[in-house]
Amino acid sequence: MERHLALVTTCLRKIDWAAVWDESSKSHRYARDIDIAFAGGTITYVGPRYPGSPDRVIEGAGRFVMPGLVNVHAHPQVQPIFKGIIEELGNPRFYMSGMYDVKRVFRGTGEASLAAAAVGYGELLLSGVTTVADQSGNYPGWLDQFAASGLRGYAGRTYSSASWYTDNGHELKYRWDETAGRRDFEDAVRLGEAAERHPCGRLSAMLAPDSLDTGSEELLRDSLAEAERRGWPFTVHCAESVIEFNEFTRKTGLTPVQWASSLGLLRPRTILGHCIFVDSHSWLHWHTRNDIRLIAESNACVAHCPNTFARYGQALEDFGSYRRAGINMALGTDTFPHNMLEEMRLAAIVARLAAEDIAAVSTGDIFHAATVGGADALGRRDIGRIAVGAKADLVVVDATSIGMRPMRDPLRSLIYTAADRAVSTVIIDGEIVVENGRVLTLDLDAAINTLEEAQRRAEATVPERDYAGRGGTDISPLSLKSIEFDA
Repeated sequence: MERHLALVTTCLRKIDWAAVWDESSKSHRYARDIDIAFAGGTITYVGPRYPGSPDRVIEGAGRFVMPGLVNVHAHPQVQPIFKGIIEELGNPRFYMSGMYDVKRVFRGTGEASLAAAAVGYGELLLSGVTTVADQSGNYPGWLDQFAASGLRGYAGRTYSSASWYTDNGHELKYRWDETAGRRDFEDAVRLGEAAERHPCGRLSAMLAPDSLDTGSEELLRDSLAEAERRGWPFTVHCAESVIEFNEFTRKTGLTPVQWASSLGLLRPRTILGHCIFVDSHSWLHWHTRNDIRLIAESNACVAHCPNTFARYGQALEDFGSYRRAGINMALGTDTFPHNMLEEMRLAAIVARLAAEDIAAVSTGDIFHAATVGGADALGRRDIGRIAVGAKADLVVVDATSIGMRPMRDPLRSLIYTAADRAVSTVIIDGEIVVENGRVLTLDLDAAINTLEEAQRRAEATVPERDYAGRGGTDISPLSLKSIEFDA
């Protein structure tokens, strides 16, 4: 998608409902019967009866318009291939987590990366995401496909000093290779530079060392210093499992969050992936209660992705308490489906379950996290909001669809009932990328066909990667046993 060659003015006219940004209260507000105009990828007017003469008009009758959602944590390169495999896959000996052993043996290679990313990008667009922080390996064609999707994106090539493995299914071990970690860090910087130079003008860079326990102190410190020098966001997985928590307390006497703080990693542009197993979590019975305070005082952000952990029976305790402590909470999808609206619904429900309190978090809190929370985490004042001067990243919801009606409160109807089924049009940088619920920028049918074949090939080689030589259906049986009928 080329940069704007002319300032064509588009007006969304007579919108029934809109979620607009009120700078005086630093919050979203509902507005009724308004117009929104934009030109050159920037919003130029928000209010009743646009006084100009637009070049293009999009009728807003029967529509709810909201800012594009900002997703600060996603792995579309690897996650879509796991569909149908990992939904009930976890290792009780690793506190239900499956990410250290069983999940890893199903990974695809080669062309699966491009196909998986295309599927992930399509899911993101269809659920109203306009900006995504993509933490992936550096695979051929990544930046060009990222740009072609139409998304506004942050490319964070992942890297580490060590990799996880187990040879018995109950003990987590590490293969350390500092040279490879340093090489991949340098490659991540080069990729970030290429993202910023990309002619689409919508790609940015971030530095994304994979996790605290697989990064050496030197690599993590250097990564943060480089990110701050360049003005890039910095993100790392932190406090994402009981195993990780136990490893840190055993080796250092500190929790993962406290160790990160001791290294100086907690900064305003730091995004901590997940941060579930902090010292106050009920599963841990740890003696301190400092982690949430440390994060809040540092102005670091937490990227909350409830779906991937809820599958393991795990939950952040709880979204509302983090937010009340002053932590900037943002949302991500992490795993398939890359459906931000369903993630928002689950975030609200899990927060209330964990707190045993329906008032623990409001729909407005969740919407803030999915928009302005993510924008603030990325250091952006021009996305995640509908306001003059902000980017023309907009989501048009069909408020006449059955899931949205009765039409009393658009956000509640969208998040708790309609979800992506009601998303009609998505506009990024002033360009329509989803129309009538169909992605215009990607061939999703071709991508899913390629991904299905890649999944079959990956499963066929599972015994070669599993420590016990098990097959795919041994590790992840089908939901129902098969029956065969006589011919």
